[in-house]
Amino acid sequence: MKTMQRDHAAVYVEPQNRHSVVCPQDVENFVKEALSKRKPSLIQFATLSPAVVELAKYLKRHCSQSQATAYLYVWSIKEYCKWRGTDPDQLVAECCLKDGLPNQKALQLEARSLDDYIGSLQSEDYSPGHISNCVKAIKTLYRINGLNLSLPYKLHKYVVTKDRAPTQEEICRLVDLADIRGKLVVAMLSQGGFRLGTLCNLRYRHIREDFERNIIPIHIHVEAKITKGKYHDYDTFIGKEAVDYLTAYLNARKTGGLPNKIPPETIKDESPLIRNEHAKEVLSLTPGQLYNILHRLMAQAGFLGSKVGRRYTIRPHSIRKFFRTQMAALGAQTDYIEYMMGHTISSYHDIEMKGIEFLRNEYAKAGLSLKPKSETNKMAIVRDFVKSMGLNPEEILSKEAQEMPHRTVITTRTQLPEQDQQILELVHIFEV
Repeated sequence: MKTMQRDHAAVYVEPQNRHSVVCPQDVENFVKEALSKRKPSLIQFATLSPAVVELAKYLKRHCSQSQATAYLYVWSIKEYCKWRGTDPDQLVAECCLKDGLPNQKALQLEARSLDDYIGSLQSEDYSPGHISNCVKAIKTLYRINGLNLSLPYKLHKYVVTKDRAPTQEEICRLVDLADIRGKLVVAMLSQGGFRLGTLCNLRYRHIREDFERNIIPIHIHVEAKITKGKYHDYDTFIGKEAVDYLTAYLNARKTGGLPNKIPPETIKDESPLIRNEHAKEVLSLTPGQLYNILHRLMAQAGFLGSKVGRRYTIRPHSIRKFFRTQMAALGAQTDYIEYMMGHTISSYHDIEMKGIEFLRNEYAKAGLSLKPKSETNKMAIVRDFVKSMGLNPEEILSKEAQEMPHRTVITTRTQLPEQDQQILELVHIFEV
């Protein structure tokens, strides 16, 4: 039987006699939006195949409508078809009997082919996560078309190359090398904990109220529809450093100060917070474009020298980890950090009910900064503390300096006024 032959060395050729396919308009638009900026050549492959149209319909109408997932699934199916030297409709057809019922023997042979494909990917040093995603896409294609393609084992999606959070010094290095847009991107990811896709979807309206009223930290409410899984809304904030870069960036857009001769722009509520600078019309950056900006910046900073397998130990997504590690080191509660990163946690509703101002205070209290606190900054904290007690910092700190242990022996320390003892303790904490 010709259709049962497994010639894995065959070269994929686009079928010439593909019958007419009616792709629903909403599904076609979904496919085009998902593929046009990533790989436009896949659009015809996805919209002219009945089997793939059914898959796209399922992703659009019954899943999260993630364009990234649609791209991954279509690309994975196309790669598998190239390896098999066939097309998705033939893959499905040869696993069906004449009456349309599943052909179990054909499905068993197909499972063997899929196992061989997994071995091929493993030999090319693809990660277990990548292989698992590819297999999931292929199995979903069969399932949506009424066939159950199963493997006799479970693929494990473990991480083989973990990335790490960059240090403050490394974040500062990125900021120093970047242009004004790059500075804003690094600052937003570092101080807001955003995913790349979420940052691309932010609009001016997300920051307008606090930004125009000069309230810092700025509150940003992230709707479920622009999050990765579209599970729920969440709230996060950005600090003064990110706000300063945001102010400079928006002013450059308003005055025509961006490169590539981008004309002056009127910022409206639905204007993208970070725009594409290679188009005269106002367009958002795609996650892929944002990734490339950060990847080039990291290469310029010399962060890509350490590589395990196919992955670098520091990559664009790692900046989001900076937010988590720094906030934790500064004493913020874990549940608050997870909430501000958009993670689903058991205490989600409890934290949401505490309100924006409570969360703003928790964020501000942590004092998240892109730059390491210098000694000058430490003494500024002491001075602010003294001022908050209604005292003169110059007079008090001068007085306490005379009480320092390395200058004189204090035998009546416990007799100092309570306020003076608190100030002295704070000075000792920041003493080199």
